[in-house]
Amino acid sequence: MKILQAVIAPFLLLLLLSCANKAPDNVSETAVMVARLDSIAKNVDPWLNEFAGRERVAALTGIPVPGMLHERIMYTGTLAQEMIYAGYTEEAIELLENMLAQLEVSSTVYQDNFTENILDLLALAWLRLGEQQNCILNHSSASCLFPIQGDGIHTLPQGSRKAIELLERLLTEWRPGDMESIWLLNIAYMTLGEHPYNVPEQWLIPAELFTTSATFNRFYDIAPFVGLADEMGLSGGSVTEDFTQNGFIDIMASSWGISDQLHYFENTGNGAFVNKTQEAGLSGITGGLNLIHADYNNDGNPDVFVLRGAWLGRAGHHPNSLLRNNGDGTFIDVTESAGLLTFHPTQTAVWADFNNNGWLDLFIGNESTPGDPHPSELYLNNKDGTFTNIAAEAGLDIRKFVKGVTAGDINNNGFPDIYISILGGENLLFENQGTSSDGIPRFREIAEFAGVQEPIESFPTWFWDYNNNGLSDLFVSGYYANAADIALEYLGRPTNAELPRLYRNNGDGTFSDVTSETGLNRVMYTMGSNFGDLDNDGYLDFYVGTGDPDMRVLIPNRMFRSVNGDRFEEVTASGGFGHLQKGHGVSFADLNNNGHQDIFTVIGGALEGDVYMNALFENPGNSNNWITLTFHGVESNRSGIGNRVKITIEEADSVRNIHRTVTTGGSFGSSSLQLEIGLGKAVKIQELEVYWPASNSKQHFYNVPINQFYRVTEFAQVIKPVARESFRFNTTPVPHSHSH
Repeated sequence: MKILQAVIAPFLLLLLLSCANKAPDNVSETAVMVARLDSIAKNVDPWLNEFAGRERVAALTGIPVPGMLHERIMYTGTLAQEMIYAGYTEEAIELLENMLAQLEVSSTVYQDNFTENILDLLALAWLRLGEQQNCILNHSSASCLFPIQGDGIHTLPQGSRKAIELLERLLTEWRPGDMESIWLLNIAYMTLGEHPYNVPEQWLIPAELFTTSATFNRFYDIAPFVGLADEMGLSGGSVTEDFTQNGFIDIMASSWGISDQLHYFENTGNGAFVNKTQEAGLSGITGGLNLIHADYNNDGNPDVFVLRGAWLGRAGHHPNSLLRNNGDGTFIDVTESAGLLTFHPTQTAVWADFNNNGWLDLFIGNESTPGDPHPSELYLNNKDGTFTNIAAEAGLDIRKFVKGVTAGDINNNGFPDIYISILGGENLLFENQGTSSDGIPRFREIAEFAGVQEPIESFPTWFWDYNNNGLSDLFVSGYYANAADIALEYLGRPTNAELPRLYRNNGDGTFSDVTSETGLNRVMYTMGSNFGDLDNDGYLDFYVGTGDPDMRVLIPNRMFRSVNGDRFEEVTASGGFGHLQKGHGVSFADLNNNGHQDIFTVIGGALEGDVYMNALFENPGNSNNWITLTFHGVESNRSGIGNRVKITIEEADSVRNIHRTVTTGGSFGSSSLQLEIGLGKAVKIQELEVYWPASNSKQHFYNVPINQFYRVTEFAQVIKPVARESFRFNTTPVPHSHSH
């Protein structure tokens, strides 16, 4: 029977998918996509999908328990581990403690090895239970923020207390000097308010190593106060954008589980957000490890692209979704009619006008693995709501394990180039050589010449002008580390981590690696990340979400502030950014129209039991000045993606330039397309220059008043002030149920 099921199940799945691929005339495309996603969710193979923990627990509990002790121990350990991963923490603890009791009175030759493994799983389970009971069920703004203190200290201490007991036993009897265990031990003591005083000296990581001399105004997680902490989820994407065009930035967030509902939160403009997922027509639109938005049809309403299937290999042949914004508070899935329905595992894409015809195109980086190739895709916009894949003709037939893509104009010739971050291989830089007579852009690979092939184990990436010299620089973060590496870094010892790279554009087609000289040779282990100007000094700062599917990998998310465009200093602790839960989609935006950028981030792991609520870090403000620009393309794309802005400001005793490009930011997290630009101590803007690549035109505006919102229309002679109402966020927690 099992053999017959193994043959029939894949056939049934293909049949269901093929039936769902074509919509009956009376069924909307959204309904078809919902059915398609539901079919995938109902046919998950727990042995092919390594993240399907609950299905594997169900399968394992249906297997007869082995009679031989060593086989029973292996079975129990496997089942308990899957239970932890699936979120059945207390059940796992009961299983493991019973097995440990049996082991300690047995005489099996495997006793020592089995005991060590059981203790390791038990320590993890108790540590996770402490997080669940305190950081989730008794959540506060300080929960799981490193270094843990104040309201972040656990009120229910049992989980951490038990974890300490087990970790100390492991370090004493089996793993002397194991840095991962030492790191987790220090965190466990911290959750009880007993660090550093009660940590045994031989395992202590001194508290003073967790902070720096850099000062930064403290940000606080206000998600529980504004209606954003109700829905818990796993790793996912984020978008901050004014979807309703009413002058208030809204939020969209996903959770990557194929059954996990995507959520849309409208900004009420009076201090909170309201979940409008159902009203927006998005019920049943599930999954998505990443989101990226743009106005692809030039109707003035930002649309969203949902990326699915990443990390799953053969189990990740999932469709992406193009959600068209109808302009009335609703969205419709138009993936199939737009010509974008394919089934490739991916989490990364970028919108840009690659052929400079005024319409945004879409490049998608897919994940190829041995025996399962998935070429990347370049979709040219047909200007009628549809797209055509011309990747091969454009020279972009890439079959790699792509984890990040970004677009930027490295030589300021008006044509966007593409950088591709590959996990486990040399990264690629494709120079856009312009459009041929057939309207297709042609690309040439120049990464080796440009000097930007590293890091080999890389993940998120972006173009930005970090030093304000008018040239697009490149950041790409490493993705190889573990919890031991962050402990070693704090102790000033060498690590085995793959470090990030910051490449400075030399202006001649090459880049220089300035990672060390700018202070960024740090363990980041980055997933979600993005950049913005949090202190409005005119230089770009950045936030990285960290982690790994392994629940032991508790590495604080990190924040780096630019110091005059010359170097970066870490402000994780002083700014209150060091969340220990897994950081994914990150979006910067001025969510309450006060001229200061806030940070929304999706928090949660890949494993089903590693859920968490998302965070909104409110900017407390500063004394620097600012200007916010939105764009209205006429010949160029409507939202001005790819526009370059140069602002010449006059400060007390100097004049300097600030350079920005209109993008959604990094490759994992999508920030608002309105340009929120810090002006430092500017007393006036001497000149504001806007370059529109598609029309190859420039606008110049002089003596523009500061601390205001403006709309820039292509070819207009005057920059238009826009009225925006600022407000304060709620300070009273919104009742929530922590649903998932």
